[in-house]
Amino acid sequence: MQKILNGFSIMLFIAIAGKANAQQNISIPASTAYAIPAEESGLDGESTMFNKAVGLQNWTDAKQQVQFYFKVRTAGKLELSLYAKNDVAGDKLSATIAGKIFTISIPSSKEFKLLKIGSVEISDTGFYSLTLSSLVKKGETIAVIKSLELSGIASKNVHFNPGPRRNAASVHLFYNVPDTMKALSFYNEITVPKDADPLHSYYMACGFARGYFGIQVNSAMERRVIFSVWDAGNEATDRNKVASENKVQLVAKGEDVFADGFGNEGTGGHSHWVYNWKVNETYKFLVTAVTDSAANTTTYAGYFFIPELAKWKLIACFKAPKDGKPLRKLYSFVENFEGNNGQLYRKAFFGNQWIRRENGDWKELKESTFSFDATGKAGERIDQGGGADSSRFYLWNGGYRSSNTRFGDAFTRKASAIKPVIDMYKNADSSMEAAKERQEILDAIRTGKMDTTGSANGIYYKILKEGDGDRVSINDTLVVNYKGTLLDGSIFDETKEKPATFSLKRLIKGWQLGLLFCRQGGKIRLLIPSFLAYSIRNLGIIPPNSILVFDVEVLEIKPGKP
Repeated sequence: MQKILNGFSIMLFIAIAGKANAQQNISIPASTAYAIPAEESGLDGESTMFNKAVGLQNWTDAKQQVQFYFKVRTAGKLELSLYAKNDVAGDKLSATIAGKIFTISIPSSKEFKLLKIGSVEISDTGFYSLTLSSLVKKGETIAVIKSLELSGIASKNVHFNPGPRRNAASVHLFYNVPDTMKALSFYNEITVPKDADPLHSYYMACGFARGYFGIQVNSAMERRVIFSVWDAGNEATDRNKVASENKVQLVAKGEDVFADGFGNEGTGGHSHWVYNWKVNETYKFLVTAVTDSAANTTTYAGYFFIPELAKWKLIACFKAPKDGKPLRKLYSFVENFEGNNGQLYRKAFFGNQWIRRENGDWKELKESTFSFDATGKAGERIDQGGGADSSRFYLWNGGYRSSNTRFGDAFTRKASAIKPVIDMYKNADSSMEAAKERQEILDAIRTGKMDTTGSANGIYYKILKEGDGDRVSINDTLVVNYKGTLLDGSIFDETKEKPATFSLKRLIKGWQLGLLFCRQGGKIRLLIPSFLAYSIRNLGIIPPNSILVFDVEVLEIKPGKP
């Protein structure tokens, strides 16, 4: 009899333990929920409705809903309750989940009360949301809610976000580029599909060790193209604390581009151009790097191709100290940079990635590796993924959708074999820049800083010495001494110990036009606007949109064939 009782006791214990394991009590903090429409942020940038200490507070708008999200991994009965309170009695809420609607009365209480919502039968596993709406509002506040409580068989191993950060996890593609392959340009394309572009989204095309470049949704009325480069050093927050020798310097920027410093996520130089980019449109991005190993600097420039103009635009050019290296650690990402709408779905396609090497050759990048930020690594958010879709990669986050993408997954896309075509001479700002530079040259002449003999075809020139030989022809090869300076007088190039020999056809347009006014044995000064020189190209020592001044002595003309 004792053995029978012992056996019965063991079976009873197993049954009770099994029931306990199947019915977990899950408490989802209300601080991780979302308001629809989204709440405003306070002066400190924090949510006015959700915080870790209280949960949900300041819910005053009866037209605003509150949503909780979680993933059910076990089918069965799910019981739901709220820990809630209010200053006055009589408020009522509706709670909607899995097609069922419940009514909840909120009592007047200084302490949180456990209020039963009801139960639903969960037949399919996956993500679910509970939506709370105001039915009756008696006082200023609809309800203060601490948590959503789940129990029942379906509560077993439920996943939810336990942390205070409500942003979707940032997701990245790291492109496989060997360290020995020195990249001086990085080209990428982005397409954001319809309904995957909510507020507070950053789709970053060209990321590198010192910065990033992409497009953002900043408000209902404003979208941006953004290019930033980090300072040297380890300051994470306050750029005023960064030593001057560690600060990135703005070298040049495009028309209507805003440029300043930034902090709070590292520090550095920031630039953005307000531009109403659109979904389902493919946008092209190019970052270039010019290294100066002697000065230990690298000058980075970001260029954006405007489809409706079919022209490139310079966003900005920054000189980074304590660098001296080419582009490296190349990556792309999709980011949700504010937490009040981290439940929304974001996605971008990234296609046709190329790098240009030191020898000028372009190499296509067809392999990438997937990763995500600390929120994803901690398992707080699991709604993120990526992959390869034919000749493009893609990334997505948010939306509380299921994913089978894992950290470190490798993707390979199909080759496109479409090399980038980069023509920066007829750029988006060329007409405005030409007018501005013409005025700069005229001001320099008016103030006596420069002197001219005349001008033609946009070139201003001064005959410094009359030659007695033949006049220069476009087909000639020339032996010359020269000195090149910027308008401020800083020298960027010159002959020193011996003359240089050039085929005139291989030189910048300003030389081709200006030297035609010179004879063998003569000397000429050329004032060349940027559209006849290097335009918006990043040459490091010559900033984009630079007026160039050349003093050229023609020692010998070697006539060429027409």
